[in-house]
Amino acid sequence: MSRARPFLKWAGGKTSLLPQLLELAPAQINTYYEPFLGGGALFFALQAEGRFQRAVLSDLNRELINAYTQVRDNVDALIRALSVHQRKYRAADDRAEYYYNIRRKRLTCSLGGAANLIFLNKTCFNGLYRVNSQGRFNVPHGRYANPTICDEANLRAASAALQGVELRVADFCAAPSRARQGDFVYFDPPYVPLSTTSNFTSYTASDFGIPEQRRLALTAAGLARFGAKVVLSNSGHPDIKRLYTSKEFVLSTVSAPRMINADAAERGGVEEHVIRAQAELVFTSWNARGGQVAEPRPFLKRHPLLGRRRTATRPPALPARSRSLWRASKR
Repeated sequence: MSRARPFLKWAGGKTSLLPQLLELAPAQINTYYEPFLGGGALFFALQAEGRFQRAVLSDLNRELINAYTQVRDNVDALIRALSVHQRKYRAADDRAEYYYNIRRKRLTCSLGGAANLIFLNKTCFNGLYRVNSQGRFNVPHGRYANPTICDEANLRAASAALQGVELRVADFCAAPSRARQGDFVYFDPPYVPLSTTSNFTSYTASDFGIPEQRRLALTAAGLARFGAKVVLSNSGHPDIKRLYTSKEFVLSTVSAPRMINADAAERGGVEEHVIRAQAELVFTSWNARGGQVAEPRPFLKRHPLLGRRRTATRPPALPARSRSLWRASKR
C-alpha cells in the first residue's frame, strides 16, 4: 500500500515544511497530539515513519473530524459516494451549477456529509475551507479542468493510517491536556494574518483572534512544564514574535510557499515562525501519601505572558477561557 498523504487540501498545509517539523519531532513518541488537525500532513508523515505509539487528533470543526472518522471507519462506502460525485460532476453541462447545488446543502456529521465536504474541497476555489458566521460553507466554485475527487488509493492508505487513532471534537486546550513526558504536541492554529487579504481564520463559525493566540501560548508553556515536547507554527507577524519572545520559547523563521491568493502575482514564499516551547521548571512528583519526592525549583520572578511567579510544587491548571487567561496575566 502506498504512503498516506493528506486527503484534503488545506490553507496553510504543512507539506512544504515537513523536513523542518520532522527534525523537531522526537524520534520516539508515546502519544502524538495535533489539536488543529486541518490536512494532517505531519500526522501522516510521523505515522509513515512509525514514530508514535498512539495519536489523538482533534479540531473544533465537527465536519472535518467527521470526514476523518468516515475515512477511518467507512472508507468503502465513502469511496462509492465520491465516485458518484466525480462521475456526475465531470459529466455535468454546468459544473458550477452542480457545485452550488451541493454547497447549498448543510454539511452534516454523516457519510454523505463527509462525501460532500471532500467534493467541495476538491472543486472549490484553491481548496479553501471557509465558513460564514452561521457556520455555512461559502467558498466559490474553482476552475479546475479535471479535478480528482475520488483518490481511492490515497483514501485507503489514509484509512489504514488512521486505524486506532482517537478523533475528537475539542478545544485546542482540552484535547492535549493529558500530555506528559514522552508525548509530542504540535499546534498549527489559524495564523495571525499578515494583511487584510490573507485573513483565512474562519475555519469555524467563531474567529481565532489575538486573545485565543495568547491562550494558545499559555497552553504551550504549561504543557512544556509537564514534560511534553511542544512545537507551534504561526505567521511572521510582529505580534507573534512579541508573544513568543521569552525564555520559554525558541523561535525560528522559515520561508514557506503560499499559493492561496486571488492575485497569482502575489503568491509565493512568505515568512513563517516555527516555535519550540521549553520548560523553565520541571514540576516535582508526589507519592501516594502526598509526600514530595524532590525539591521544587522556583519560577522566574516575572514572565511577559504569565506575570509574577511563585515557587511551585504542583502544576497550575491550564487556562480554560480567555477571561480567566486575562486575569492570570494580571497577577
